[in-house]
Amino acid sequence: MTHETIPTNDDKAKHGPEAAPAASGKTNGESFDTWAIVELMGHRKLAGRVSEQIIAGVPLLRIDVPQCVAAPGFTTYYGASSIYSLTPTTEAICRAYTAAHRERPVQAYELPALNAAQHDIQAEQDGFDPEKN
Repeated sequence: MTHETIPTNDDKAKHGPEAAPAASGKTNGESFDTWAIVELMGHRKLAGRVSEQIIAGVPLLRIDVPQCVAAPGFTTYYGASSIYSLTPTTEAICRAYTAAHRERPVQAYELPALNAAQHDIQAEQDGFDPEKN
């Protein structure tokens, strides 16, 4: 079986991922930094500026999700094994996706602190008498 050679102006023409322009992500010798939609384990999709960052000696994908009218931007990190798909795209598409499909950053859940007066009222409502217990 013979294969036809497609004539090009460059004898060293690249095909596949190497053919993508530098603005769309990592090429040989360049750091990875591009706009993309990232599909993650757990049926999550995030859109934003993605780059590789080493934390504690481990390479992680950093996703900088842009702010939109409804919520502030945020940064999150994922290991390679959590990434299902990464689709390089434009900043405009990422911003539009983020506005339409807003993900919230992970936040610690905290209960409001009770002051002494609120605590006494709650204890009375619960039938708790500190003198008897």
